[in-house]
Order: sequence, then structure tokens, then C-alpha cells
Amino acid sequence: MNYDTCVIGGGIVGLATAVKILERRPGSSLLLLEKEARLGRHQTGHNSGVIHSGIYYAPGSLKAELCRRGAEATKAFCAQHGIPVHVCGKFLVATNPAEVRRLGALAERARQNGIAADSVDAAELTAREPNIRGLAALFIPGTGIVDYRRVSEALGGVIAAGGGEVCLNAAVTAIREAPGGVTVVAGGRAWEAKRVVNCAGLQSDRLARLAGARLGHRIIPFRGEYYRLPASRNDLITSLIYPVPDPELPFLGIHLTRTIDGGITVGPNAVLAMAREGYGKFAFDARDVASCASFPGFWRVLAGNYRSALTEVANSVWRTGYLRACQKYCPGLTAADLVGYESGIRAQAVTRDGSLVHDFLFAQSARVLHVCNAPSPAATSALPIGEMIAAKLDETGKN
Repeated sequence: MNYDTCVIGGGIVGLATAVKILERRPGSSLLLLEKEARLGRHQTGHNSGVIHSGIYYAPGSLKAELCRRGAEATKAFCAQHGIPVHVCGKFLVATNPAEVRRLGALAERARQNGIAADSVDAAELTAREPNIRGLAALFIPGTGIVDYRRVSEALGGVIAAGGGEVCLNAAVTAIREAPGGVTVVAGGRAWEAKRVVNCAGLQSDRLARLAGARLGHRIIPFRGEYYRLPASRNDLITSLIYPVPDPELPFLGIHLTRTIDGGITVGPNAVLAMAREGYGKFAFDARDVASCASFPGFWRVLAGNYRSALTEVANSVWRTGYLRACQKYCPGLTAADLVGYESGIRAQAVTRDGSLVHDFLFAQSARVLHVCNAPSPAATSALPIGEMIAAKLDETGKN
């Protein structure tokens, strides 16, 4: 069957893109292909569930704007579709003088980004969060939590209601572009589309190369390991508790996060994953390991970050190191509180020179648009990101 548009990837970015395409072109035919048996199976379904405010991003930047708009759009979408959201707020906690100085810079960044933020001293922090200690903190009242798997399912319903089709268990094995259209093959089935958008996340670079794109980057998977506190400790915090981010590190650090089901998770760290879609600590995929080992950028990243990499590995192997990172701001936590929980895998785009890509990265041909990197927090920003991708796709395959 022929379609106007085919979207590959049933994570939240692919789903939001499909929704926005149908909004821009009502009545057009659209097919979304997802290789798993359900939507939001990978990055979307294994994240912390936070609706972020955008405080970390440079004022006036695209990421700051997308996050601000995305938080509003996500909350509105959830209200419309009966999906629970809890706006519990977030504390950024400084535990040493250097972090206090960085906290001041973040407060100014919040002001410039138009994000409500309250500076609190140590006494007020403890009064509001009795189990948390710090020299100072910044409270972001608009931060919330949600189950992004439910958001994904609702987006799939919106696609169907708009006349689109969602096909599960459809792992794409070929993408053949011709002047008149694109043939997409998954298993024994084939579809024709006037234009295709690749939102395959962890597999996006492979699908791009499958379609003939020449890339200067590769996806390097990082596993974020979480623990969950026992139910008896669900009253430990009332807000989310984050450390002040270290500008020398690419990730936000280990934090305490309330979940929409009433629990609390601890994490994540960031260790190199030996499998793009292997969530267990010892998951191994020879093809994925070979992909990393054969890419020069991987070794350059490792050389430039070996100290932090060793720390992350040590914290993964020995729970005591992980615990110490939490006890900086929550001294009452014990090793017995850290109960094993499912991990997540982050698709980190890395260039050949070893640079970590922190912005959007696209590859484009006459009829195919590859979303090679959608930067964090893509789940929060998914709806405006989808709108941006849909607009960019309109530059492709106009005939």
C-alpha cells in the first residue's frame, strides 16, 4: 500500500512527529512502524518520568525554548487524555562552596529563561525536606512527573484517530529510495511512501546507513542504572532531589526521583552499555560492541573521560560508591535502601573526533529525513520536537 508518510520508530519522538504530521496535513495517509510489540519500549519507557523545566539550557537557546513549551504541552496533553501528572517540584541541592556558586548561576539562568525558581538556605531546605541536607538549594516548582509509556500509548491513539496506522512487530530491514518514492521493508512486508522520517533512537544510525546516508557519527549506548527505595521509605522526600550538575560531566548526576506510582528511584549513573537494547548489568551484544570498538570517536571519548568512566564503573560494581553520591545530600540513606530496579539506555551520538553531540543532528536526502540525535530532555520536549521535525520534513518529498 502507498502512503504519503512513513515514520519509523514508536518511541515518544516518533509518535509526536506522526501526530504533528497529521495535524499539518489532515487527511493524508501515514504509517508508523515499530519493531517491538508495544510503543515506547526503549528510551521512552526506561527514563525517570520527569517533566523537566529547562533550567540547564542557555537562555534563548532552542533547547530551552523546546523544553519550556514541551513541559506545558505535555501537561496539557495529559490533562486532555486523563493521564496522571504530579507537579511536585524539584530541589537542586548544593553541598559544597563550588556548587553554591554554580547554583547562583543556575538561578540567573532560570530568571533569563522565564522559569520560576526560589533560592533557599540550608535551614529552609531542611524544613521543607527534613531528610535532605545542603548548604543551599534552588527550588523549581514547575517540575513534574508522569509515566511516559502512558503518554506514548495515548499518542498512538491520537494517530489512529487522525487516520494514521500503527504497525507493531515491524523491524525495518531495508529502505530503498527512488525518484518517485521510498520502499520500506520489514520482514516479509513492504510499503511505499512519498517520504520517510527515521526516529529510531538507539538504532537511528543503523537505519540511516541502511538507507544509504553517509554519517560522521555513531550511536554509543550508555546504561543508566537505577535503584528503587523500599515502600517503607516512600515518604523520604516530597519533591525531586537533584545535585548541582558538574559542568565537566555530560550527565546530571545521581538524584532522588518520585515516581507517579508513589515510589522513589535513585539514579541514574552512566556506564558504557555492552548492548544497545540490553538492560541487564551484564547484557552483551557482539554487534553493538564491535560497532563501538570500530569507531575512532569511541576511543577518543574514552581517552578524554577515563577518570569519570572509572568512577561510574566502580559505582556500578560496588554499591557503596553509588550510595556515597546520594549521602552527600541525603545522609540517612543506607545500602539496604537501594533495591535493584530496571535500567535505561541512552542513545548518545558521538562524532569521529570524540565529541558528544548535545544538540539536534539530522541527515537528509530527497525523500528521507533521519533524526540522528534528539537531545535530552526529548521526552519532555517531544511534542514541540515533533512539530519541528514535521516542519523540517515538509522540506522533503514535496512532489
